[in-house]
Amino acid sequence: MTLNKVEICGVNTSKLPVLKPEEKEELFRRIKEGDMEAREMYIKGNLRLVLSVIKRFQNSGENADDLFQIGCIGLMKAIDNFDVSLNVKFSTYAVPMIIGEIRRYLRDNNSIRVSRSLRDIAYKAIYAKENYTKQYLKEPTLAEISREIGIEKELIVYAMDAIQNPVSLFEPVYSEGGDTLYVMDQISDKKNREDHWIEDLSLKEAMQRLSDRERHIIEMRFYEGKTQMEVAREVGISQAQVSRLEKNALKSMRNFLRS
Repeated sequence: MTLNKVEICGVNTSKLPVLKPEEKEELFRRIKEGDMEAREMYIKGNLRLVLSVIKRFQNSGENADDLFQIGCIGLMKAIDNFDVSLNVKFSTYAVPMIIGEIRRYLRDNNSIRVSRSLRDIAYKAIYAKENYTKQYLKEPTLAEISREIGIEKELIVYAMDAIQNPVSLFEPVYSEGGDTLYVMDQISDKKNREDHWIEDLSLKEAMQRLSDRERHIIEMRFYEGKTQMEVAREVGISQAQVSRLEKNALKSMRNFLRS
């Protein structure tokens, strides 16, 4: 894998922009308001981050263009999921996600070789979706992506499925002060939203022994099915604090039920 070339995936790496802290803050504010142009500028302003990450995989034997594209997908996921209330630099949050995306690609690519043509179709579909969303401010349908890139819908689905990689719910996303946030902490639990396990265990009395804040967090997480990020925004604290309070509350409830 050659990483010292100037152009990767049609991008001139010697001319990539470098964003100032105040520019990043303003762009991210606009991104949260749905500004797709700001999102594209933020992506371009962080492509050097992707380049620095893929250097770690220079001995993998993979094509630098492929790793760069995969790294960009990780970067976009990081931008879409980053919560400014975490009080950490974006790069601190994004690097593990970019690395994780590349590692999943390498793991999957080593066990089941996906043909280059299928990967190309998948990447074309991804970029077509990005461009459509930027232009029309909504996600395109499969039919619209098919018309845009001139490829049959069935083949697009097959190609997209071929590059998908399973993600462990226990894969770490970010760590703060010894408190690690995992993938499972960032997704809502539909099963718990239906109150199955709460109804079965009759936790009302155990809930009453919690502090008001802990009870509120448990109710939002397991009765309303909200993610930790959603709870953090509503309560006005960081996601790491929500995670810590949730774990302490559940521990207290378990101890009460076992006593």
